[in-house]
Amino acid sequence: MNRTTRLYALVEELRAAAPRPLTVAALAARFEVNTRTVQRDLQALMEAGVPVRATPGRGGGWSVDPEMTLPPIRFTAAEASALAVALAAADASAPYAGATRTAAQKIAASMTGPASVAAQELAARIVTLPSPADSTVRAAVEQALTTNSVLRLSYVDAAGRESDRVVEPAGLLTADGRWYLIAWCRTRQAGRGFRLDRITAAATTDERAQPHDLTRLLLGSAAVGAVRPTALASLTPPPRKRKAPPR
Repeated sequence: MNRTTRLYALVEELRAAAPRPLTVAALAARFEVNTRTVQRDLQALMEAGVPVRATPGRGGGWSVDPEMTLPPIRFTAAEASALAVALAAADASAPYAGATRTAAQKIAASMTGPASVAAQELAARIVTLPSPADSTVRAAVEQALTTNSVLRLSYVDAAGRESDRVVEPAGLLTADGRWYLIAWCRTRQAGRGFRLDRITAAATTDERAQPHDLTRLLLGSAAVGAVRPTALASLTPPPRKRKAPPR
């Protein structure tokens, strides 16, 4: 078993045992390696962002939060190659670019043989023209959307005018190679779209944002016909059922 395979197997071993922790000695025996190798593997997993943690003391050991990781997904060689290359080619200025990059690296690391060769050959034929990206702004927008937080931002419009806004994020729109934050702007008391590369500064607040329907905020704008990508259809929650009025 090579190291890449062992790292994935190590995570699954911890997932299967959760919430019970496993000792380094038990993991070493399970994978027929020495304890130093297991310790190096656990350190590598932590550095890669895998939520493994150590519990000291008697009865302690290593564990992983099963809710923070996914079980193995069975991709075909063609699916894995296409997904790894598509993720790796994503624009660095796009939302969630950091997670996209590490996901591509994990998929690429899991491929061997013909699948790995096919992915490398496909990747060699793809180039991108990098866009200027402010990772601080992107991270703040991502956090605000993930945690449903109010966002403070500074924005420069098409005419070069800069303004400070307080917004309640509703979602993201991509059009013509650009990304936009769609939000309810408290400053303007209306729905607004903010091009991400025109946001010069952004910071989340501790205040929770009110929920806003993305489609409603786009009404009357040039993006009124925007639809969810078909690839995300399976991730779209079903419409909420209206409660019947009391009789």
